[in-house]
Amino acid sequence: MAEGAAASSRLRLAGLCFFLQLLTIILFAAFVRYGPESDPGLCSPQSNCSRRDPEPGSGYPRFRDAHLQALLGFGFLLAFLGRYGPGSVATSLLVVAFAVQWALLAQGLFYFSPKGKIYVGAQSMVSADFCTAAVLISSGAVLGRVNPIQLLLMTLLEVPLFACNEFILLSLLGISDSGGSLTVHAFGAYFGLMVSRALRQPRVDERGEQQESGRQPDAFAVLGTLYLWIFWPSFASATTAQDGAEPWAVLNVYFSMAASTLAAFVLSPILYEEGTLQAAQLQDAALVGAAVMGMAGEMLLTPFGAMVAGFLASHLSLLGSRFLSPILSSRLKIQDTCGVHNVHGLPGVLGTLVGTLLAGLATADAYGGRMESVFPLVAQGSRTASGQAWWQLCALPLTLILAALGGSLTGALLGTRALRSTPKSPEMESKVLREVPEDGLNPEASDEELGGSTLA
Repeated sequence: MAEGAAASSRLRLAGLCFFLQLLTIILFAAFVRYGPESDPGLCSPQSNCSRRDPEPGSGYPRFRDAHLQALLGFGFLLAFLGRYGPGSVATSLLVVAFAVQWALLAQGLFYFSPKGKIYVGAQSMVSADFCTAAVLISSGAVLGRVNPIQLLLMTLLEVPLFACNEFILLSLLGISDSGGSLTVHAFGAYFGLMVSRALRQPRVDERGEQQESGRQPDAFAVLGTLYLWIFWPSFASATTAQDGAEPWAVLNVYFSMAASTLAAFVLSPILYEEGTLQAAQLQDAALVGAAVMGMAGEMLLTPFGAMVAGFLASHLSLLGSRFLSPILSSRLKIQDTCGVHNVHGLPGVLGTLVGTLLAGLATADAYGGRMESVFPLVAQGSRTASGQAWWQLCALPLTLILAALGGSLTGALLGTRALRSTPKSPEMESKVLREVPEDGLNPEASDEELGGSTLA
């Protein structure tokens, strides 16, 4: 019976993948074209985005780094569960493959050319990878409790809402959020949390089972941490000004990640009895430092500011994990599998507040020629620095409302009887993408046994 259920799930997943790919091919054939390098459709959905990539040859390196970060950094981040490690990586690849295509269409709808076409290029792919990162963050909140079909449908619904929120904030309101503290981290986290709440089902105590980690997930966490350190500074600065000026965003993200990682060693021994940090916790610490710099990365004028922000964000994340997560689970009925609220949600909100403060303090003397790139409306005289700060702050509740409503509706749809997973054997869903022993991964198994799993 178990094998029959897995086979049935594979067939349904195959049918959904066929339908979604056929749909995207038809839409690409009708609307998507390659455009000249000067075409504004190549730009990421940012205010005055034509100034974001002034060097013709810089588009592909940015896309490469952003894509590696979205696929490998987030993919390995979602592989810490002992029963789901390799299956989670396969699921991440599945989500990325669809989300990138769907994001190009959804974001392109807001930037149609007069000819009714969507012109794409390397910089468009950077924008699509930002959207994909938000979807993967949302996936972390429901990992291990949903099947691949539900994840694909969640992607189908989340991507257009992400594109809508991004367009409202970056184009209509003129918000500066180049690294995505608000549009990527906060939106993805709270969308996923609301989906998780809507999908909650009564289960026998499974927390210990979900947190079980074998040797493979530990290895994935180590690789994910390395990729974060290598590629995240480039990912966070992929849409910032590169016109010969010093790369503030790149350096600030590095400083913030270093400070947040050190802060994890400071507070973790106090909050947890074991005291020894695990690879996954170090990965979270690096993510926290990057998330808090998403909005403020290109605004900070001094390195020590990035260090202070990263240090505070890491402490906020650890305190949230220790004291706030149990409240979310017991009082609000939100199961947060990967702790996205502490790693992405809270740092994203803190990063938005830091960016708001810096926007209010921005002056032409301090920014010089950068003012036009960071705060174009202020540079043009159509908005004051305090006005820019007000709009930056207003963007926070707007994003949270859209994420909460969208996540709740998406979760309600995914929780219908026809789509939801049976609570009896959650590891069964991993068999849709890989072979899993009936008792899950054995931490004492040999390397040969651990490596015996194959993707179906």
